[in-house]
Amino acid sequence: MNPGDWSQSLLAWFDRHGRKELPWQQQPTPYRVWISEIMLQQTQVATVIPYFQRFMQRFPDVGSLADAGLDEVLHHWSGLGYYARARNLHRAARRICDEHAGHFPLVFEQVQALPGIGRSTAGAVLSLAAGQRHAILDGNVKRVLARCFAVEGWPGAPRILKRLWELAERHTPEYRVADYNQAMMDLGALVCTRKAPACTACPLATHCQARARGEETRYPAPRPPRNLPLRAIQMLMLRNPAGELLLEQRPPSGIWGGLWGFPECPQDQEPEQWCRERLGLVGRVQSKGAVRRHSFSHFHLDITPVEILVEPAGGVMEAGRRLWYNPAHPDARGLAAPVARLIDEFQTKTARRTP
Repeated sequence: MNPGDWSQSLLAWFDRHGRKELPWQQQPTPYRVWISEIMLQQTQVATVIPYFQRFMQRFPDVGSLADAGLDEVLHHWSGLGYYARARNLHRAARRICDEHAGHFPLVFEQVQALPGIGRSTAGAVLSLAAGQRHAILDGNVKRVLARCFAVEGWPGAPRILKRLWELAERHTPEYRVADYNQAMMDLGALVCTRKAPACTACPLATHCQARARGEETRYPAPRPPRNLPLRAIQMLMLRNPAGELLLEQRPPSGIWGGLWGFPECPQDQEPEQWCRERLGLVGRVQSKGAVRRHSFSHFHLDITPVEILVEPAGGVMEAGRRLWYNPAHPDARGLAAPVARLIDEFQTKTARRTP
């Protein structure tokens, strides 16, 4: 199938079956499309929609995002994961205000130079919001191209990625680029799915090499298996007599960078002694919860929650990167997902104990 027939078939399918009512498709400004594209990285559309709507309500434009504190931005991101995306959004918004007078740039190289924006995201923003001709290559598009052209190998490998970009560039039309790129994403999300592709509904089925071979699910090849290392920590839920929990802010980089969480005690150390030596707090362990696993892309983390009742500590812990947090009246603070769940569980348990 030549590129012209390819795009015509795909656009005809999109006109009948494509998604056109997603929130970021309404008033598709570069800012709105940018926020949606970053949220959609590693996250399903259904999960993103409510986050996007809340985010837009609080940060309707670049200026409001740039002027906000990072902690508030992280609060509105809490639960989406991959928090470097939120930190990069905040940094990029400030760059846009400093270097582009608060106007989202419409030059590809300037967009790609912003923190957290790569080639595909830049192409998506400028094609979907400005109609510029740029190819995209998100996970859905990679899957469609790998199957249609029987591209062997894992798409993350440089040689395979280069081949997929060549195919993406060749087949992106000069006209209706926004619709075409949305059609490619929709086809991968709705029809050419990872586990059970609906080939009979695909406008490209008769030209799909993977289908011709009866090997649709063989493409694209999965990431080579990795043995992820395992780490283990104790999360210390330090509770004062007022029912407040001690939180500390994590360093700006690394896992959960900039978010608030519980002090973390090594698995092989005694929590009460660790609190005395590291925090200057005297406390008694009330309970230890079951181990729960939180998996990152590069390691597994086993978390043992430990609830500790501490003696009154005055205001010594209220300075710097630590504070006493009232779970009954939570504020707008970015919390790591496991921490937010533990706080919810703590508050539910406290409510049951209260007469």
